[in-house]
Amino acid sequence: FEPIKFVLMKKSPSRISIKVNGMTCVNCAKGIEKKLQANKLTNVSVNFSTGEVKYDSNTNKSLEEVKKIITSIGYTIDSRKKLLITKVEIYFYVSLIFTLPLLLHMFVGENHFLRDPILQFFLCLPVYCIGVLYFGKSAFNSLSSRIANMDLLIFIGSSAAYFYSIYGWILYKNSHIAHKYLFFETSATIITLVLLGNLLEKKAVKKTTSSINDLSKRQNVKTKKEINGKLIEISFKEIKKDDILIINSGDKIPTDGIIISGKCFVDESMFTGESIPNSKAINDTLIGGTIIVEGSIKLKATKTGKDTLLSKIIELVKDSQNNKPKIQKLGDKISEYFVPSVILIAILTFIFTFYYFKIPFEESLLRSIAVLVISCPCAMGLATPTAVMVGVGLAAKKGILIKGGRTLEKLASVEHLVFDKTGTLTTGEFKISKIEIKENYDEKVVKNIIYNIEKFSSHPIAKSLCRELKNFDKDLKVKEVQENKGVSISAKIDNDIYTIGSKKLNKSKIEYDLLVLKNNQLIAKLNITDKIKEDTKSILKKLENDYDISLLSGDSQKKCYSIARKLNITNIYSEHTPIDKIKKIKELNTKKATAMIGDGINDAPALAKSTVGISIGNATQIAIQSSDVILLNNLNLYQLPEALLISKETLKTIKQNLFWAFSYNIIAIPIAISGLLNPMWGAFFMAFSDIIVIGNSIRLRYKKIFY
Repeated sequence: FEPIKFVLMKKSPSRISIKVNGMTCVNCAKGIEKKLQANKLTNVSVNFSTGEVKYDSNTNKSLEEVKKIITSIGYTIDSRKKLLITKVEIYFYVSLIFTLPLLLHMFVGENHFLRDPILQFFLCLPVYCIGVLYFGKSAFNSLSSRIANMDLLIFIGSSAAYFYSIYGWILYKNSHIAHKYLFFETSATIITLVLLGNLLEKKAVKKTTSSINDLSKRQNVKTKKEINGKLIEISFKEIKKDDILIINSGDKIPTDGIIISGKCFVDESMFTGESIPNSKAINDTLIGGTIIVEGSIKLKATKTGKDTLLSKIIELVKDSQNNKPKIQKLGDKISEYFVPSVILIAILTFIFTFYYFKIPFEESLLRSIAVLVISCPCAMGLATPTAVMVGVGLAAKKGILIKGGRTLEKLASVEHLVFDKTGTLTTGEFKISKIEIKENYDEKVVKNIIYNIEKFSSHPIAKSLCRELKNFDKDLKVKEVQENKGVSISAKIDNDIYTIGSKKLNKSKIEYDLLVLKNNQLIAKLNITDKIKEDTKSILKKLENDYDISLLSGDSQKKCYSIARKLNITNIYSEHTPIDKIKKIKELNTKKATAMIGDGINDAPALAKSTVGISIGNATQIAIQSSDVILLNNLNLYQLPEALLISKETLKTIKQNLFWAFSYNIIAIPIAISGLLNPMWGAFFMAFSDIIVIGNSIRLRYKKIFY
């Protein structure tokens, strides 16, 4: 996991995170973002789902100053104390108590005491006050940040019904027709139903972040720390670097570290997807969150807190919404202008129905109120981020790291899969099948030269040769090492220049995989063999109906055709240098969206140039850094079809959500204008419209995704 840790932990401006309460819709998040950007904060991201505000630390404002900016527009900073009951729940239950009697008056006789205007006024008053505190405050703050939110519509609608009721009560207080002008129950019901909707929405949104919670639970463990031979129990947050931890069979490993005593079998399936436990011994590294299946060890903590691999993966999932898909821009743009447009439509509804169609004033007012309360910008704002959060989180739990929502969208568009050969389709563990050495040269000496030069390279072939020739590790003074990526590596030993590389070295027609030259004179020839990864053929078989599949490699034509024949790959591009690979990927990209799957340094430029770059878990650091998707399992490719399917299902869910959000508003607003829907039913439908969107996103989490 070292390459992955390198990428996830690479240096960048540190991020400051603040937990914020009080966001009632996606436009609230946009308002906070806009306000902080206006105050010169950089790289601001506000996640409505998790309630987190993040920004780069390279600012001249202190944390307290930033908190004051947020609280100045009506939001509160989360104290992180768990409350038995939230403010929204209190508001809802209090409102419900006063609203129910108001609704009952509609089912009793004219002389019943519940029809008394004074009683209705006092029953509605506390509910309206709650509406002012909750929706009114939020609406005012949204105007101050110049992004009107949904609460403005609710506040205007409920206020119109409330104050018109007071006007009708005063004007007709002694008349038998007074009840026709009283809409206290409408005002109270709008507030109560929307509070219920917000309450259910918050609970539903939390479910979209369940993958984050599941990953976080793996960190929230107790462990035993050894101090002067004594054991004390500490939590994950109390672990410090270089602490010695005692971990036994069945325990979760609390943090990243290195084994200093004992041995064990570790379940690393959450990262690799591989169900078979891996054997670990002294000096092996362990990853926090994995589980010891059998054995007992002493672990020296090397990474703690936010520096652990699991913490970085959790942050990657949380930040997935920052890398927005293109499809989200449409929803964002519409929701930005949605509230002003709805207010204009409501005003025009009243004007046209009252002045031009001669509909009574009360009916015209109710229609305009219905327009306000049935409209829902939230559904459009939630359509994409909730689905992205579920999709990226689902992938992370399966050992697939996807760098943001934009990557999910691009991955779903891919039609052509291009595979590197060595280390991707094959294991990358080479064996020398044949070696032929020129007369007058000792085999042990040549092997020692190969070992000492190849240890300076990170190429899979070089690593394999070093593993095989490690017994020939007689130290030589190696100088002036130069590597020509994908072609050769050379170095100076005792005034002689040795070069190891493919037959491209001297355009040789010799049918050997590697040549060893001394001062440009051939002294040895090697053939090497590589094994195809387990289940690769069956995995590609599943993909071939939906994708074009190609092999792109720097290896010889003979080797590439041999592998391709075994895997039924018909498109073969062999003997390609890194520059050739870039050109080929550019060419393929012009025809179809192309994903490059690779693992080596020589693949990095092609990975970066492709529509989507996909790297394997044991890939080189630069390959992973150049990639958009990382498959943590390096034993086989079964995570690839899973990643492709998750991206397609996520994009499909986003489209379904947006279709519902747009359709709902397009249908609901005309119905409200026509008078077929009173404001109370409008509030009911609005309150539950965004829950349908969130519920559809949550459904993705439980969907069985497999080829």
